[in-house]
Amino acid sequence: MLIGRKSEQQQLKDALQSDKSEFVVVYGRRRVGKTYLVREVLGDSFTFVYTGIKKITNSQQIKIFTRNLEKQGATITKKPTNWFEAFDCLADLVDRSSNARKTIFIDEIPWMDRVKSNFVPALEYFWNSWASARKDIVLIICGSASSWIIKKVFKNKGGLHRRVSQSIHLHPFSLLECEQYADALGLPFNRNQILEGYMVMGGVPMYWSQLSPQKSLAQNINDLFLAQDGALRYEFNDLYASIFDSPENYIKIIDALASKKKGLTRSEIVEVSKLENNGTLSEMIENLIECGFIRKYCHTGKKLRDALYQLVDFYTIFYYQFVKNAYGIDDNYWVKIQVSPTYATWCGLAFERVVLMHSRQLKNALGISGIIANIYSWHIRGTETSEGVQIDMLIDRSDKVINLCEMKYYPLGYKMSKKDAETIMAKIRVLSDNMPKNRAIQLVMITSNGMLPGPNSIPGTIAIEADQLFIP
Repeated sequence: MLIGRKSEQQQLKDALQSDKSEFVVVYGRRRVGKTYLVREVLGDSFTFVYTGIKKITNSQQIKIFTRNLEKQGATITKKPTNWFEAFDCLADLVDRSSNARKTIFIDEIPWMDRVKSNFVPALEYFWNSWASARKDIVLIICGSASSWIIKKVFKNKGGLHRRVSQSIHLHPFSLLECEQYADALGLPFNRNQILEGYMVMGGVPMYWSQLSPQKSLAQNINDLFLAQDGALRYEFNDLYASIFDSPENYIKIIDALASKKKGLTRSEIVEVSKLENNGTLSEMIENLIECGFIRKYCHTGKKLRDALYQLVDFYTIFYYQFVKNAYGIDDNYWVKIQVSPTYATWCGLAFERVVLMHSRQLKNALGISGIIANIYSWHIRGTETSEGVQIDMLIDRSDKVINLCEMKYYPLGYKMSKKDAETIMAKIRVLSDNMPKNRAIQLVMITSNGMLPGPNSIPGTIAIEADQLFIP
């Protein structure tokens, strides 16, 4: 059951129907469905398929790779001792195949590149000296370590430079795709529950596939993530360990960012994490961005060095709020905690992230999909004579309008209080004082279940409901 992924499916089909050899790269976050996509589109038409194994020696990897070659039809008289010889054996197997299009699928390829293994030069040589000279090869490589893919393949300055013909960056599902997937799985959830599930799991298909139709969403969350023997109770460590060879320092960065909703500057990350401020830190931060765990953003008028780094992975945020210290819980823990201030705080933060990840759908709901716009967060520190404000989302439009977006998660509908109205008006006032005078500021209230009428409503407000984010 393949939900969505229409353009990605077409890219794979185009590679299969091409009249020349194709080098296809599929990458994205762990559990997002990369392998599933490739196998569903290609069926069993592989000439050779192999999945890299993490944390084994180079010689062990070559030995297992060779064994797979033999199982899939290769006749090997001399066992390869390095990757150049192993790829020669692969070329021999493929050369003798009767398939019209000879498809090679190497999954989790980053795990095959050990220190001093010469794996990448061997792959370069295999493609440039043999595969690319033919017209019938489809080489598909795949991996969860997006940083490796980008560094070793896309930014390769050697034999793989500009050799990729199809690049497929597989992103998590949108709200609509999660709704479609839930329906296909027989999950009896309405849109409120889909939204809450998204706030916990994001659009990671593997997490959604673990949900049981016989249980409520709350029971599923409790049993999968929070119970001591839950199937995904220890997903956090598995997630980061599967992507990074030495995840400890990466987790220190995540620990630091989890402590601050609006994010941290690089210098603040150094201060909180106690990591050295050097090139290694830069590489780790970049890797976390490429893998979709954090984002980097600048507010208007700020220099790049003042950029903030913000945690955006839904599961990771949920882990720090609830899973990390969940011990000895009962079957109704997730239901009971929903009356706590911690739960309310998490809902607000997670809902903001949902809106941020659906900025295209938000622009569509606002009727500005055809207008060039930059979306960013903005804040200014207060002084003795001026107010300070934090604005989580601004849409700065080319038609000289700035949408100041406020996100509110209220399952029973949101009625603006006097305090909220005063806070929002203060934000409009400070923003107006710090923006070009040719910009008009327009308030957008984005709520989970609509706005209720009340005496404190602000005239001219545009109201958007989460339901409007469920569009293609």
